Amino acid sequence: MKRALLSVYDKSGLDEFAQGLVDLDFEIVSSGGTSAYLEEMNVPVTRIEDITQVPEMLGGRVKTLHPRIHAAILARRDEPGDLSSLEEQELQPFDLVCVNLYPFRETVAKRGVTEADAVEVIDIGGPAMIRAAAKNFAHVAPVSRSTQYERVLDELGRTGELSLDTRRELAAEAFSVTAAYEASIAGWFMDRDTLPDRLIPAFEKVLDLTYGENPHQRAAYYAEIGARRHLLSQVEQLQGRELSYNNLNDLNAARLCLREFELPCVCIVKHANPCGVAVAGSIEHAYERALEADPVSAYGGIVVLNRPISEELAELLVDQFVEVLLAPEYEEGALETLQQKPATRILVDRERRRDAPGERDYKRVLGGLLVQDRDWDVEDRVGMEIVCGSASEALWGDLLFAWRVCKHVSSNAIVLARDLQTRGIGAGQMSRVDSVRLAVEKAREHGHALEGAVLASDAFFPFADGPELALGAGVAAVIQPGGSKRDDEVIAAVEAAGATMVFTHRRHFRH
Repeated sequence: MKRALLSVYDKSGLDEFAQGLVDLDFEIVSSGGTSAYLEEMNVPVTRIEDITQVPEMLGGRVKTLHPRIHAAILARRDEPGDLSSLEEQELQPFDLVCVNLYPFRETVAKRGVTEADAVEVIDIGGPAMIRAAAKNFAHVAPVSRSTQYERVLDELGRTGELSLDTRRELAAEAFSVTAAYEASIAGWFMDRDTLPDRLIPAFEKVLDLTYGENPHQRAAYYAEIGARRHLLSQVEQLQGRELSYNNLNDLNAARLCLREFELPCVCIVKHANPCGVAVAGSIEHAYERALEADPVSAYGGIVVLNRPISEELAELLVDQFVEVLLAPEYEEGALETLQQKPATRILVDRERRRDAPGERDYKRVLGGLLVQDRDWDVEDRVGMEIVCGSASEALWGDLLFAWRVCKHVSSNAIVLARDLQTRGIGAGQMSRVDSVRLAVEKAREHGHALEGAVLASDAFFPFADGPELALGAGVAAVIQPGGSKRDDEVIAAVEAAGATMVFTHRRHFRH
């Protein structure tokens, strides 16, 4: 008779799996709550203490940490010495070990969890058993996820054993499970240190993607294990083709920009840059103005909104080519209208929690990782300084709107705005004055008047030429970090034009 050791916290599907093993002539050995559960399900089970001859100790902290258990897992069937040792101790080896771990990540994610509560759900025996089984995969099948149960039973039923390739795959997944588990614990302990000496992020696959940025690149989407939320955590796709790598990259840019605003807002993104952003009294008006900002670039873009989509707005959206549409809700009749474009990926976002500062940004570089805090702004106007001119509340509104959008534009970033609507955006230019020129040309291309508009720059102007170009086009106010050696020249140019300038003393590079 073959032997299986089962010790799991999550009992989902366990009774069917255990009974399936029994039907395949396995003896089931189990511990603590697992054995009690199986007995309730009328599954025949041998208790761990019957093998170790030692009862559970320390309130259940010690039950499987015993040589008679680990020797039965680690024994090599092709090593006479190992088999002799088992025979001397009258031990039968395990052929399968099924373990899942205490819910550490789920516990520490709850509000009000104490350190004592967290420490109590750090699993010791579970990782030890699953690692031992994975190390000895040549002879033992390590099962670490309930999603593996059906596959394991199916192969055992068809062939009477699990192939070496299957056991090797199970071992790889087992080590990935324990590695992610340890990483989440290490991350929790090191949370007080913003940039620890050793960073151990862990990610879990959410989606396989058809390809990456280009068809010859393989791709998948992974979520960080332990994160309170991720890009698709509360998102449901209602229709449309599969999401692509580029879709998700653009969706991320759009969502990060949209979260800057509480009032009805629409953000349209193309190639990870906003091309049209607007705030208005209604979401319908906000969409019309966001599209109007740059209708050419908006073609085939990502459209995200922070209000439900009405049937009226759906009629406007269906006239455009939209790759991805994301909204918190779709009112009655709106979805039916939008489904006239079956290729559009329609997403509903049911996330209602506000983001919190503290998340890290990762950027992969050759053989390493650049890590930084997410770029979060302090409260509006805090630390900002009017260095020339004056600003009414309405002008302040436009300046802060442009400044928030500018944070999400690739450097060198220039945003022209008026009446809470982007009018022209210059992104990713090697020269800041070229970004200004591009933003002005964009505004003129779409017939946007720049008289009384504002300009936001993600970093300081090294020369007065950039502001002078915008001022000549009608811009009335500039918001920028300041800090250039030629700040005096820039201030003088803005002042000579009778315009206003605000120094934020804070920059927003985004490369």
